Formats: sequence, C-alpha cells, structure tokens
Amino acid sequence: MLERFYPDYEAESAYEIDYRGLYQMGFRGIIFDIDNTLVPHGAPADQRAVALFASLRGMGYTTLLLSNNREPRVKSFAGQVGSRYLFKAGKPGKEGYLKAMEQMGTDVTNTLFVGDQLFTDVWGARRVGIVSYLTRPIHPKEEIQIVLKRKLERIVLYFYHKKKSREG
Repeated sequence: MLERFYPDYEAESAYEIDYRGLYQMGFRGIIFDIDNTLVPHGAPADQRAVALFASLRGMGYTTLLLSNNREPRVKSFAGQVGSRYLFKAGKPGKEGYLKAMEQMGTDVTNTLFVGDQLFTDVWGARRVGIVSYLTRPIHPKEEIQIVLKRKLERIVLYFYHKKKSREG
C-alpha cells in the first residue's frame, strides 16, 4: 500500500542529478516543483537555479514548473529561470502532470519529475507513470501543513529504505 508513494529515485538535491545521463537514456522533458526543491520556500530564483535551467536547455531538455502555488509566485520564478509553468496544479491529481507533458510535447516514456514531497510530487508523478526523483528539502522552515506531512513521509521513507536495502 505504501509503495504508491515510493519515488523511483532519491537525490540529495535537484542540482546533483545526472541530467546528461538521463538525456542519453532518452528523457526529454523535466517537470520540477519549485519550493524546497529548487529554492527555499517563497525565495526567488538564485544563480544556481538560473544556471541549472540554462544547462538543461543547452542539453536539449524542455522544462516545466508544476506548482500548487498561485500564479504570481510561479510566473515570477518561471520568468527568472526561463521555463514554462503551471500554477494551482492540484498535485497529486493527474491533470497537472498530463497538461505539463502536453505543453512540453513529451509523454510518460521521456518525462521525469523532480520534487521534495512524497504525497504531492512523487505520488502525482507515479499516478501518471512518470519517473520520479525525490530530493531532500532545501530548508527546514515550512508551512505547518507541510511539517505535518513530513512526519508521515518519514514513516513511508523508513519502509522504502528498508525495501531498497533488501533488494540490494
């Protein structure tokens, strides 16, 4: 039952994923969460985020920011990094992920998702069949509803890591 929340992969940071290797494997579109995945919650894009998106474009990727946040937040960040975006996406609902792939011209076989939350980001990606990367949250300061979800995430991740260690 908990498996539905398991990420395909984990990464310390969105900035440490081998995007070049994934491109060579055939991935062409990346959907990103923003807050606590790319920058601390509510922060503007920093140089690291701008450089990452420029690098991804240089490799040939199409990117899209998928956020449950309001448009002013998402649009501003998207403008700073030069990415498409969808706001009030309704994650973990399927519609935002499907719309994202439609906008990028990709599908479940060549799209991946990068985010920091199991119950919205990863679960939504899994529901539509997209490869998911779970990153560690950038900053510990979060809204109360996220803090509560993090406690439940720790339980799910305990069983996920236990299963991974048995597999080897």
